[in-house]
Amino acid sequence: MNSKLQRKIKNLENIERFPAEELFEFIQLDKEDELLDLGAGTGYISFSFAKYVKKVVAFDYDYDILQYLELKAKEKGVTNIETIAANFKEMPLTNERFEKAVASISLHEVQPLSMVLSEIHRVLKDKGIFLCVELEKSELSTGPRVSSKEMEENIVKAGFSVIDTVHPATQLANQPVYIIIAQKNK
Repeated sequence: MNSKLQRKIKNLENIERFPAEELFEFIQLDKEDELLDLGAGTGYISFSFAKYVKKVVAFDYDYDILQYLELKAKEKGVTNIETIAANFKEMPLTNERFEKAVASISLHEVQPLSMVLSEIHRVLKDKGIFLCVELEKSELSTGPRVSSKEMEENIVKAGFSVIDTVHPATQLANQPVYIIIAQKNK
């Protein structure tokens, strides 16, 4: 493993995150669900959710980071995580495959946002649930951000109904977070 990849893994493993278990209050999981984890990275969502669903597809553009996730899954004896490395805007996934999709702190980097939201809509089954966790845009933002209002508007344009938007007290790197729960319209 090269040193650049080792640094990236260390950063991803040690970064302050919204606790994955706290997301369970916003999404109901079923043992028959297939869940898409967009921007899976080292798998903090994938591993937390895998024990409650039939399959998690850990999706990321970084092939090497997914290789690390696969190694961790093997070490932990987790057999229901599938990894796919590809572009968010052209997902090599079948239509209406997933009951649930989660994107945690990953969509703010994708442009245009409308393309990835359309792809999420395409791969979710009718009435499928999409959970979006993002950093709120503010005057203190240091990187690319999408405000909760703008994200809601884009989610609705992509064919979803917003069920709820939550602004939890939890912050990441002293930045406010929002969670949008949306459902795919027919």
